[in-house]
Amino acid sequence: MDGQLMAFTGVAAGMVAMPGADFAVVVRNALDSRRAGVATAVGVAGGLLVHTALAVAGLAAVLVAVPALFGAVQLLGGLYLLYLGAGALIAVVRSRAAYEDAATGPAAPPADGPPALLGTARSLRQGFLTNALNPKAPVLFLSLLPQFVPDGEPALPRTLLLATMVVAMALVWFPAVALLVDRLGSWLRRPRVTRALEAVTGALLTTLGGILLIELVLA
Repeated sequence: MDGQLMAFTGVAAGMVAMPGADFAVVVRNALDSRRAGVATAVGVAGGLLVHTALAVAGLAAVLVAVPALFGAVQLLGGLYLLYLGAGALIAVVRSRAAYEDAATGPAAPPADGPPALLGTARSLRQGFLTNALNPKAPVLFLSLLPQFVPDGEPALPRTLLLATMVVAMALVWFPAVALLVDRLGSWLRRPRVTRALEAVTGALLTTLGGILLIELVLA
């Protein structure tokens, strides 16, 4: 492995593993079930695949160069993160209210069936949209990938290799996060812990969505 490729491996690994909206959505859905968490992780990797494919094809440059198009993606991304964050925070409030009612009122009748779980398709979609609607990803890939193409080497094969490495790392990292959350499920799914994690992820997603929208207004 040449030096530039080794350097890119470290940079890309740090970029993929950095906590953010993708991480928060995977953790939140993995608390629901292992299947939901892994499906969300695969969706995140699918979003990265879109960004890397656009960068390789040169279409990301068009997105960055057209302010109206870039702004539309930023608006959609910000609103979607706010939607996910608000959903998590509302779930915390409802869970808290249900817990207090159960603690102070008569015993609740047995449920008619198991609690509703996030569907695989819905989880996959959430992971994909969270990543695909990130407007900063095209800028990141456009600025990052060319730096690791050696002088005199054809750009397309090298860029394809770098893009494939990023997606492969995501396919390892995010499912691993989902499986770890599921492994710790007996502790993480305690009512108080679950509410705390829901509150943290909801606040994080809401904050990230708000930042995107504020940046759009101030641009």
